[in-house]
Amino acid sequence: MSEDLDALYQRVILDHSRRPRNYRAIERAREAEGHNPLCGDRLTIYLRIEDDRIVDASFLGTGCAIAMASASMMTEVVRGKTVGEAEALLVRLRRLITSPRDTPVGDLGPIAALAGVRRFALRQKCATLPWHALVAGASHSGRSVSTE
Repeated sequence: MSEDLDALYQRVILDHSRRPRNYRAIERAREAEGHNPLCGDRLTIYLRIEDDRIVDASFLGTGCAIAMASASMMTEVVRGKTVGEAEALLVRLRRLITSPRDTPVGDLGPIAALAGVRRFALRQKCATLPWHALVAGASHSGRSVSTE
């Protein structure tokens, strides 16, 4: 990744972590908690799903800049998508952040900003935590997920 692209991605992550979008609870929503004991991230994801489509998504919690930015971007990106499409985005995100640094980012929209996590293996769990919680919440399990 070029230095310019790195700088852009850092700005996007900082913006979302400092001013998270959809940072609120949704009443009568499906929810699931995510916890990363290594970093201390603890998030609750809220989803309103109608006819297998995510019509609203939000989160509350605390965490590092990567976890907060990932949750913020996720709530924007999954709105309007089916649960299957949201799960496919998690697969693509995991593939992105575990790929070699020179691998092209591809068309991931705003979550492409998380490509910078490739340089920091320990931060991969921070980036995917909200997504794993989303999958748990969408599946009606309402369970807690952990990175450990």
